[in-house]
Amino acid sequence: MLTRPACRGLAILIVSAVALLPGMARAGDLAPLTVPPSSEHLVGKRIYAELVTPDLAGAKSFYGQLFGWTFQDYEQRDARFTQASLDGEVVAGIYQRPLPDDRRPAWISFISTADLAKTAALATQNGARLLLTPRPLATLGQEAILADPQGAVFGILQSDSGDPPDFLVPSGDWIWSSLIATDPIAAAAFYRTVFGYDVFDLPEAQDARHLILASENYSRASVNPIPPAWTAATPRWLNFIRVDDATATSARVTALGGRVVQPPRVDRQGGKIAVMADPAGALFGLMEWPEDAPAGTVK
Repeated sequence: MLTRPACRGLAILIVSAVALLPGMARAGDLAPLTVPPSSEHLVGKRIYAELVTPDLAGAKSFYGQLFGWTFQDYEQRDARFTQASLDGEVVAGIYQRPLPDDRRPAWISFISTADLAKTAALATQNGARLLLTPRPLATLGQEAILADPQGAVFGILQSDSGDPPDFLVPSGDWIWSSLIATDPIAAAAFYRTVFGYDVFDLPEAQDARHLILASENYSRASVNPIPPAWTAATPRWLNFIRVDDATATSARVTALGGRVVQPPRVDRQGGKIAVMADPAGALFGLMEWPEDAPAGTVK
């Protein structure tokens, strides 16, 4: 896991990579998040993700073979960028940037907002640090990147095309996000203030606080304490991709050059979850979710 200095350094590298895009991509180049467009903003929903990695070709090969993603490349002055899609729907952006040997590539989550400037101001007023000032992200909308009061890096995005509606995503798409925090209660309070979440406290498991952030009658994310085994870990967001079989997909990850960080285990919902690292070291989760259990619905 990342040490605190490494985490801060990686945040700077993420900011540097993302900041390259607005001045380099021509208007209209990037595919919009929602087709046909709408004016609906599902505030508090994770709607986009970006990966910063030193090996764009390797990332495309790994995620393409693992999840069936396809890619559209964009050549820019100082960085290479690709937009990943699944069945024609945008799922992520991937930037190639060189990283020092002691720095790990990382995925960053973007949370929906209807008013980027207001949300960024509210976050900083409540202890967040602004890492990337609000600016246009060609065709996709307006973005900013922050670190919450405990240091977890996240993005906010005001989509120009509206937000994807709430539905059970297919295998290969992002289904869930988890915030790993030093103080889950304080972290949940911060995000509730910024995004207006309802916060649910589920029964404790192994003396660990497990909180749910919800909006519009949908669960959006969980807030969990840093696991005791993660001795060098710092607060971070971890995103999960839906799979049909977490055990089989874990084996596929290792066959493609990644590694298993936490092997599949049965979750409280009855499916399986696991934590993986891609060949460059970026962490992501796997989650099984049965068709008869609508993802996100608050019971």
